[in-house]
Amino acid sequence: MTEEEPKQRPFVDLIVSIIIPSIILMKFSGEDNLGPAGALVVALAFPIGWGLYELIGNKKRNYIALLGIISVLLTGGIGLLKIDAQWLAVKEAAIPLIIGIGVLVANKMGFPIVRKLLFNPKLMNVDRIETALAQNNNKPEFEKKLDRANLFFAGTFLFSAVMNYVLAKAIVTSESGSQAFNEELGKMTLLSYPMIAIPSTLMMLAIFYFIWRTVNKLTGLKLEEVLVTDESPDSTDKD
Repeated sequence: MTEEEPKQRPFVDLIVSIIIPSIILMKFSGEDNLGPAGALVVALAFPIGWGLYELIGNKKRNYIALLGIISVLLTGGIGLLKIDAQWLAVKEAAIPLIIGIGVLVANKMGFPIVRKLLFNPKLMNVDRIETALAQNNNKPEFEKKLDRANLFFAGTFLFSAVMNYVLAKAIVTSESGSQAFNEELGKMTLLSYPMIAIPSTLMMLAIFYFIWRTVNKLTGLKLEEVLVTDESPDSTDKD
């Protein structure tokens, strides 16, 4: 039997990591509620706790999730230690930039991340595609296209880095550690979803489409022959 993959829960992640913290920061940072420091600690406890739960529950190395936890901890440090708010924008840009550089370095070392994420046996009939590519002598061309897709993938993190920096600089302008700082941080967190997360997801879908069109062009396989479905032989468990 194949090992069962942990279920993805994007809706729960959205509520726990974005909506709840944002509400706490914007509505409970006053001195008559939790106060700036208390609200910041409580708000950031949700994404940190959720991230740790995902890491421990999945029992797999997840460097993206680990960087996410570090990012939240740095945000808390900036607020609690009352470090100049301009460093928040630097931090917001640095995390996705580091990931993007990591994607490029991994590709140079022979480990294209896009292959693991999009061109893998859980999504595509890789063996069938590889066979068709070999028959058409198009394997080298496909590898070039896969490298280009990996470059596009790294570009999504560059987009996130730039947008994170612009959003933080435009919204979080108050002194760190203050009620206003918390409220602006909450607003920035909420806006990051429609302005950054959704466009990045659309970019990922575009990259997947690029890979599919490349496979179709180089192998002649149709969409239903490329994708893994419940009826596909590749998707059945083997004892």
